[in-house]
Amino acid sequence: MRDRIERPVAHAVISWLSAEQGGRHSGPPTAPVYMATAVFPPGDERETQPGWPATANKLSVLLQAVPGSAGDAGLYKVDFLVRDLARPFLHPGAEMLVTEGPKVVASAVIRDVLPMQGDAG
Repeated sequence: MRDRIERPVAHAVISWLSAEQGGRHSGPPTAPVYMATAVFPPGDERETQPGWPATANKLSVLLQAVPGSAGDAGLYKVDFLVRDLARPFLHPGAEMLVTEGPKVVASAVIRDVLPMQGDAG
């Protein structure tokens, strides 16, 4: 388990879905660095592709809450295990869905993109 993201590739405002909305039953993650999968919605594909987002190509994402951002929504550091796969989707205002398996547990909006250097971490 990682205890921090030292060089994030972006910051995002993340809103966690409640259990009633289909999100995590235990609420927002409490681990120092939460590892999950994510998908960037490509426009209308959500409505036209059967089973979307479960059928979408997913990226492995790492998220770390910025101090003072605990709760159902807040600012997070964002990184990816394979940064080059995420790079084409990263821009301020980009929407990202955080998933656990086929289930969407949070939605995010990329706030800013940072210079990418080296491997994830």
